[in-house]
Amino acid sequence: MQKQVVILFGQPGAGKGTQAEILSGKTGYFHLESSKAIENCFQNESPEKVFEIDGEKFQVSDEKIRWETGLLNSPPFVVNLIAEKIKELAKENKSIIFSGSPRTVYEAEKEMPLLKELYGLENIKFVMLEITPEVTIQRNSHRRICELVRHSILFSPETENLSVCPLDGSDLIKRKGLDDVEVIKKRLEVFKAETFPVIEIIERHGLVANKVNGEQTVSDVHKDILKAIQ
Repeated sequence: MQKQVVILFGQPGAGKGTQAEILSGKTGYFHLESSKAIENCFQNESPEKVFEIDGEKFQVSDEKIRWETGLLNSPPFVVNLIAEKIKELAKENKSIIFSGSPRTVYEAEKEMPLLKELYGLENIKFVMLEITPEVTIQRNSHRRICELVRHSILFSPETENLSVCPLDGSDLIKRKGLDDVEVIKKRLEVFKAETFPVIEIIERHGLVANKVNGEQTVSDVHKDILKAIQ
């Protein structure tokens, strides 16, 4: 079977992580979540560690401060983490589902040529989950993640009283700072200024931006994503 890349795109709270988890479970594709890759770096690397990339230096502690205040991490820092994983997965002949990358024009310009080279343009699908800013604030301010695997738990009447993750039994926690209302508003501003222009780069590389209403039920969003990538 030909390996494939699916890029789920959208503002914070659009459901990228939730839908990527569902697709990954059904297809066996590797879920490459940039936020998790970044968090893993913060947890496993010394705050003093410095990444030297293209002649620039990026210290882990500085990147963590950006992350916690709602700013995007430095694009070269993110691309360095993501590109290595892309190469590893391609070598293993694995398909990929992205949620949260590319987040900047820089990332798109660096990652798209690599993906086209390793997977082929015809095997890359781009899906934009559309929601309003009001829904972003509501979803993110109530969002929790599981302490062990750190995947998001969708906030709904069925899950609002859960205290432990139904998948691994670990405690459900809020992401300190990152999902505070004021930080979410900042992230929305950053998305509009720095992330939304990614669509232009995607289309310039020959991809179609398939739009899906992200405010539907999880099931209906999933069905629309399947239609878009088949």
